[in-house]
Amino acid sequence: MTAPDHYSYGPYHDGPDPLAPPLDLRDALDQIGREVMEGGSPRRALEELLRRGMRDMRGLDELTRQVWQRRSDITRRNRLDGTLQEVRRLLDEALNAERRALFPDPSDDARFAEARLDALPPSTAAAVGELSEYDWRSETGRENYRKIRDMLGQELLESRFQGMKQALQGTTPQDVERIKRMMSDLNDLLAAHARGEDTEQQFAEFMAEHGEFFPENPRNTDELIDALAARSAAAQRMLNSMSEQQRAELSELIGQAFGDPEVAAQVAALDANLRSLRPGEDWESAQRFRGQDPLGMGEGAQAMQDLAELDALAEQLGQSYPGARLEDIDLDALTRQLGDEARVDAQRLAELERELRRQGLFERAPDGSLRLTPKALRRLGETALRSVIGQLRSRRGERDTALAGAAGEPTGASRPWRFGDTEPWDVSRTVRNAVLRSASTGSRTVRMDVSDVEIVETEQRSRAVVALCVDTSWSMVQEGRWVPMKRTALALHQLISTRFRSDALEVITFGRHAGTVDVSELTALEGVWEQGTNLHHALLLAGRHLRRHPDAVPVVLVVTDGEPTAHLESDGEAYFSWPPQPRTLAVTMTQVDALAKLGASITVFMLGDEPRLAAFVDLVARRSGGRVISPDLDGLGAAVVSDYLHGRRGR
Repeated sequence: MTAPDHYSYGPYHDGPDPLAPPLDLRDALDQIGREVMEGGSPRRALEELLRRGMRDMRGLDELTRQVWQRRSDITRRNRLDGTLQEVRRLLDEALNAERRALFPDPSDDARFAEARLDALPPSTAAAVGELSEYDWRSETGRENYRKIRDMLGQELLESRFQGMKQALQGTTPQDVERIKRMMSDLNDLLAAHARGEDTEQQFAEFMAEHGEFFPENPRNTDELIDALAARSAAAQRMLNSMSEQQRAELSELIGQAFGDPEVAAQVAALDANLRSLRPGEDWESAQRFRGQDPLGMGEGAQAMQDLAELDALAEQLGQSYPGARLEDIDLDALTRQLGDEARVDAQRLAELERELRRQGLFERAPDGSLRLTPKALRRLGETALRSVIGQLRSRRGERDTALAGAAGEPTGASRPWRFGDTEPWDVSRTVRNAVLRSASTGSRTVRMDVSDVEIVETEQRSRAVVALCVDTSWSMVQEGRWVPMKRTALALHQLISTRFRSDALEVITFGRHAGTVDVSELTALEGVWEQGTNLHHALLLAGRHLRRHPDAVPVVLVVTDGEPTAHLESDGEAYFSWPPQPRTLAVTMTQVDALAKLGASITVFMLGDEPRLAAFVDLVARRSGGRVISPDLDGLGAAVVSDYLHGRRGR
């Protein structure tokens, strides 16, 4: 009988987490796109995204906040005199027990011992030193004094060698001799390295004999020095952070470590060697601890290392130094300080940045700057159009349409059927799909499934020429209309380039002057403090565009929040005046009439409710046979797209 299968479960270490949710690049690109449309550079937009994070991952700012919170917790909760307090407690217990043991004894020796105890100096370190040769009668006193010496040795070594305190529980004289031998060999190794000698063989022999003291498993002398110097510098910073009295008392107590002054001497030699080998370590700074939880020497050194590690993490997460990359973040340190979730967030942020670049959503411009690629702009357009279609559906009960045009003629292509489609089936493709699907399953009978159905794609018989004139004066930025205007242009561009490919769209911006821009230029366009709303120039350019396509249905759409305050003079210079001059209004209306003669009715999307603006756009609508729409900012895109679809059929 075979044994049942056994399974073991554990952390996954081989590559990315296979169960992690996929990165939402579309949401990331939407956030970047919004930042770019508000006037930020693509590089800054990417940096802002990484700083803010997304719905399912914390950003660099939040991780940095937690780093500073952790740092604050360490200094607010703790104090550094834990070793001194513990030595004082053990000493007081020892003295009380010794006095109780001496009291019943009537001998002169007992009285002399009591007098000696009474004459002990008030300083803890001095009292411990005075008692080094004392013959204890009390077992508690003798044991506590031994504990003091062992604890001082353990704390001293723990402050220089992480994990040593736990390894030295129940220290024997043989252990102390082994430690002294290790320290002596270590100082010999460091001295040889400082002289420039080749220490490869010496290091190998040292690790073979004393490797148990170094769980970091250094691979060479330099790695060993790096680990030891960081800990030694942390111990020195701990001493720097104590009061002068505490520092003096602790320094004196250290000589009693394990009751053997040679241990403290070897540690002092080690500190000197490390300081000369790694002068770049922070040996001088100090921290202010304000808490109530006492830390021993080992814990204090660890707290100092934690603070240094947190400072380094804050710099890495800030990404403010030249050449900063998310790969610079020390994930192991981040895990130690903030936990596994913080590591996952940092990894996902780095993965998000890599994926955005890998998928070709950013490219280098000729001037070296970062910019969005056409692929990224298409994705932004898809998002903007999807939002607009959703508004149209909710407003009028319409559904998203996949028609390539508004009616009638086949394009020669087909597409899978979706719920609500009413176009004729492409029978041959539908049957072919059913046959292939059935054969792939090994079935000898052909059964048709909904997934097999393809329908004939149709296109609009007529084409349109569209001029979208958008106001880029400063008031559009000031009143929060800048991004909705850009998203509207993106949505219209996406609709025309994907569904009405035969239509000709030109985007015209107008401030003090007007100009034509492509969708990438409009997306990255920054608001400029410039007075003037030159609709006259914009309509001139719109007329030129319409005349290039005389066989198309003309559609002119104007998005503005102010009446014309500028016009183009015959010499090409813009004339500005506030309030508007009659001549500015007159030449603007002349262009409205010229467009009307081309068969174009102008739809004005009025953003704002100024009476003078309302009177002007009403006049434009009457003179051109167009209309005025006053959408809110959220509904601007839906209003423009809806009017385009209405206008391209011919009014």
